Amino acid sequence: MRITMIGTGYVGLVSGACFAEFGAEVICVDCDSAKIDRLNRGEIPIFETGLESLVARNHKEGRLLFQTDTASAVAGSDVVFIAVGTPERRGDGAADLQYVYQAARDVAHGIKKFTVVVTKSTVPVGTGQEVARIIRAENPDANFEMASNPEFLREGAAIEDFMHPDRVVIGVESDRAKQVLKNLYQPLYRIETPILFTNIATAELIKYAANAFLATKITFINQIANLCEAVGADVHHVAKGMGLDRRIGSPFLQPGPGYGGSCFPKDTQALAKTAREHGQPVGIVEQVIEANQRQKLRMVQKIVDALSGQVAGKQLAVLGLTFKPNTDDLRDAPALTILPVLLQKGAVIRAFDPEGMREATHLIPGIELAQEPYEACKNADAVIILTEWNQFRNLQLDRLKELMTPQSDGRYCLCDLRNIYEPEIMRNLGFHYTCVGR
Repeated sequence: MRITMIGTGYVGLVSGACFAEFGAEVICVDCDSAKIDRLNRGEIPIFETGLESLVARNHKEGRLLFQTDTASAVAGSDVVFIAVGTPERRGDGAADLQYVYQAARDVAHGIKKFTVVVTKSTVPVGTGQEVARIIRAENPDANFEMASNPEFLREGAAIEDFMHPDRVVIGVESDRAKQVLKNLYQPLYRIETPILFTNIATAELIKYAANAFLATKITFINQIANLCEAVGADVHHVAKGMGLDRRIGSPFLQPGPGYGGSCFPKDTQALAKTAREHGQPVGIVEQVIEANQRQKLRMVQKIVDALSGQVAGKQLAVLGLTFKPNTDDLRDAPALTILPVLLQKGAVIRAFDPEGMREATHLIPGIELAQEPYEACKNADAVIILTEWNQFRNLQLDRLKELMTPQSDGRYCLCDLRNIYEPEIMRNLGFHYTCVGR
């Protein structure tokens, strides 16, 4: 089977490489010629575990190609995936669909035989219908069927998620399109992956509903964590007690500085906007959005309080900038909210992140960057853990104290906003230890 993947961003590149691994002939198309040149040279523009070797192997074996010409790629394809960005639109929170609609116009001019056109980008309900309308307007003779196949890839575990997913959701309106996509996903049928076929509108909504629910779960445990601090409870024990209930489950019950990333912030906003437009507002989701922003700002106050109310002139070491470990993605990361406020209050910030520093240089102007964690901590009045990278889970605490500047009481200030360490142990070791919900 021949596939065209429009877009070589996170979703398009991972999905294209994985389909090639399944044995399909895949052409990844992007209008950014510099990016295509890099990919053809074997350079991967994003950090994702295992992706470089997967792309290299399938490119070498001729199953994965990269080019800028959409029409020629589409002309010989059985399935065309639209996997371009749908960022949040400024002003109203809606998904910006301009790249999806431009891709639809480009695809329309390349269709020469029966083709299944699939939206893989995260798009609001009704987008598939509009994409089909655009294609028909641009090419009335186009022989195609529309489908929706939302992605559920976690950054840092995307290849595993594609190869062994919890489920595959496919929205179709005809048996013919259903059969084509069923054939494409045959390798997953063999391992008994649940594959849900539904209509296009339902598939589009499933993606938003799933992400909004997970964002709600994160926000709920963060609010419970704040309550735990007020009443003297331990949020980790609360979360465990909740998670052992099979109806609830433990994933996404880890307290912290709020969610971020490429999906949850924009998808909750887009779902709330869609719901308002249809006269069915989702008040829970709207409150989640507001509470998540408050949680990030609450972390600023925790840091200020840990430094006895004064951060002006203080040197802060920040460990972790990306919204989660095992990615280079800073989109809507808590760091983008927390650090600028601390800078405005007069703090001096030196940060280290294993993968995110290239982006940080222009996203967080004013911070200094270190080459390794202990360099960041030299002469620091406080160390702040913002991302739970594995290398921060076993820091040499004695070395940390040798590097840091003690507080007036002789203790060392460590703000662990990911609850990596145990409070009692850290306090016994001479740290003024601040965490979340404990």
